[in-house]
Amino acid sequence: MASAMANCMSGTASTSRPSCCSVMPTRHRGSTVIRASSTFQETLNLPSTNGTGASTSNYGSGVIPDRPVLELAGSEQSNRRYSNFPNGVKSPQQPKSRLRVFSGTANPALSTEVAHYLGMDLGKVKVKRFADGEIYVQIGESIRGCDVFLVQPTCPPVNDHLMELLVMIDACKRASARSITAVIPYYGYARADRKTQGRESIAAKLTANLITEAGADRVLAMDLHSGQCVGYFDIPVDHVYGESVVLDYLASKRIATGDLVVVSPDVGGVARARAFAKKLNDAPLAIVDKRRSAHNVSEVMNLIGDVKGKVAVLVDDMIDTAGTITNAAKVLRAEGAREVYACTSHAVFSPPAIERLSSGVFEEVIVTNTIPVAPQNVFPELTILSVANLLGETIWRVYNAASVQALRDERRPRRAVHGAAAAGAAAGGSRHGGGGNAAPTQRGMGAEEVRQGAAALGGAVLLMLVSSSRGGACFLLHAARQQQHARAGAAGEGGKTYCAAQAVRIAWCCFPAD
Repeated sequence: MASAMANCMSGTASTSRPSCCSVMPTRHRGSTVIRASSTFQETLNLPSTNGTGASTSNYGSGVIPDRPVLELAGSEQSNRRYSNFPNGVKSPQQPKSRLRVFSGTANPALSTEVAHYLGMDLGKVKVKRFADGEIYVQIGESIRGCDVFLVQPTCPPVNDHLMELLVMIDACKRASARSITAVIPYYGYARADRKTQGRESIAAKLTANLITEAGADRVLAMDLHSGQCVGYFDIPVDHVYGESVVLDYLASKRIATGDLVVVSPDVGGVARARAFAKKLNDAPLAIVDKRRSAHNVSEVMNLIGDVKGKVAVLVDDMIDTAGTITNAAKVLRAEGAREVYACTSHAVFSPPAIERLSSGVFEEVIVTNTIPVAPQNVFPELTILSVANLLGETIWRVYNAASVQALRDERRPRRAVHGAAAAGAAAGGSRHGGGGNAAPTQRGMGAEEVRQGAAALGGAVLLMLVSSSRGGACFLLHAARQQQHARAGAAGEGGKTYCAAQAVRIAWCCFPAD
C-alpha cells in the first residue's frame, strides 16, 4: 500500500493495482439499481492514459481518466436518442418541436388548414358527449412539457363550445403541458362588454375569467367586438385582425380609389371603418346613424357622408341577424350608391340573416371562415375567405417569441395572399384574387403573371403564396394533402368558397424573410 501511494504521489502508475473501476458490486438504492459498469474513458471511447497518468486525448483537462460512470438500470434504451459523431463522442440529437395544435369540434376545417400551414398534423384528442349533454375530453398523445394551442371558436351553440374549450384546457393542464394558448377565432359573449342599463351583467368579463381560471396561459383572439375585451383577461392576449385578408381580396377587384367609400353601419364601428379606409389608400368615410330599440332590432335614422355614384363597402366585425347591415345597405342604395359590399369577419348568421342578405341589396357579402358556414346558409352573393394562414403565422410567432404586432405593421405585400385567381367564366364565376398591386418577387413573378398563369390552366385555381421560406416550404410539403382536402369552387347553390385549402396548383413566390 505504501509503494502504491508513493507511485501515485510521484506521478507513475502502478502495474499491480487492482482494477477497482472495471468490476464493481451492484448496489441497491431503494427500487433503483445503480451500477458502475465502465470507466468514463470506455463510455466516451477515449484513448487510454499514458504511463504518466495524463490523458493522451485532446478533450482538455476537464476529462478525468479512469473515473467510474454510474448508470441507471434500463438506460440502454434512453441512449438510443444519442448518435455517434465521427470522433466517437456521443452527442444528443436535436430535440423535436414542442409545438402541438389541437382542435375542438367547433371548426375542425379551419384547424386543419392552420396545422397544414405550420407543416404538421393536428394532435389527437377525443371529445364526446354523454347522454345528459356532459362533455368528455381526453388528449390522445403525450404533451408533457409541450406548448399547446387549442383552436376553438365559441360560435353557436355558444355555451356548448365554450364549455368544451374549458374542459380541453383543463385536460391539457392535467397532462402537464408547459403552456396552453386558447386560439379563439370568434369570441362569444363579446358584445356584453359593458353596462348600458342597471342590473346588467358583463358576460365578456365573466367568460374571460372562466378561460383564465380553467388554466389557459395565453389567449389568441381575432377581431374582438371591442378592444376593451383585451383588458378583461388577466393573462396575455394577442389580438389579430382579419382585415388584411379582406383588403387583399378587395385590392384584386381593381376598384378605382375615387369610386370607393368605406361605410360604418353604426357609430360604434367608426374606428374600425376608419382604420379599414386608411389601408385602402385613405378612402373617404361615411357613417350610418343607427338607433337600437331592442336587442337584435335596429333602425337607421341618418347617413353622414356622400355615397352617390360610388362603390360603398360596409365594414363590421360580425353579422348576426343582419338587421343593422341590411338597413344600412338600403339607405346607401336610396342615397345613390352604385354598388354595396358587406365585409365582416364573423358570419354568425342567425335567422333571418340569410333572407336579408340574399334579398338583392348587396353586390357581394364577404366573410371569413372563423365560424363554419352551414351548407343551408350559403347563397350566391356569399364569398368566404380563409384566415388559416394568418392564424398559423401568428401561432408560429407566439411559439417562437416573435413580434405579433409586426405582422400587422408590415407595409409590404402580406405573407399569404389569399388570392386564388381563377379564370372568370371558365371557373364558373370564381372570384378573382391575387396580390393586387404586389411588387414582383425574387423570381420575377408578379400578380399579373399569376393571373395569366391561372388563365393558362383553363380555370384551375392558382394559389399564390407570398411567404418566408418556412411558410412556403410548409405549403409545398402539404400540397398533396391540400388537394385531398380541396373544396369545390361552388358550394351549395352557387356560393363561392375562397380559401387556401382549395388550391390545386401552387406557385411559391418568396419574399425575403424577416
